[in-house]
Amino acid sequence: MNLDDKSLFLDAMEDVQPLKRCHDVHWQPARNTRAPQRIDALQLDNFLTTGFLDVIPLATPLVFKREGLQTGVLDKLRRGKYSQQASLNLLRQPVEQCRQNLYAFIVQAQKEGMRNLLIIHGKGKDDKSHANIIRSYLARWLTEFDAVQAYCSALPHHGGSGACYVALRKSEEAKEENRERHAKRSR
Repeated sequence: MNLDDKSLFLDAMEDVQPLKRCHDVHWQPARNTRAPQRIDALQLDNFLTTGFLDVIPLATPLVFKREGLQTGVLDKLRRGKYSQQASLNLLRQPVEQCRQNLYAFIVQAQKEGMRNLLIIHGKGKDDKSHANIIRSYLARWLTEFDAVQAYCSALPHHGGSGACYVALRKSEEAKEENRERHAKRSR
């Protein structure tokens, strides 16, 4: 790289900020779909349903909150106040592959004690587009997980209506840790 190229590069990169959380998990499933199908023991337990689907119109934002969850938690989720600990990209994948990837992703996130996720599903130009079909299935599938407390459309810088934030329940270990921490304070 000569001096002029380096100078141009440095000028172009002047206002770029480094990512704050480089250690976040960003799971990208393998692209090689022609490999022979193996039976994955995890997928034998996959309870996510397919079949008849009520397509959610593009104008309708994705939003869900379990009964009993505080409204403030959903408000903070909507405003992107929780940092995403992992993300899953479902763009341009067949429905069945999205179903399998989502199931494995949520199960793994639970095992690792993650609470806040970002799922990128894309958005189409009309209600019957493939991206909106995936979006509609995602809205159904997320409610089928007991661990999912809430979800909502993401902010524009995270994908807007083509992505959603997901809040998972605290693991039993995290709940116990909280109890112990609060018990120490009250002594």
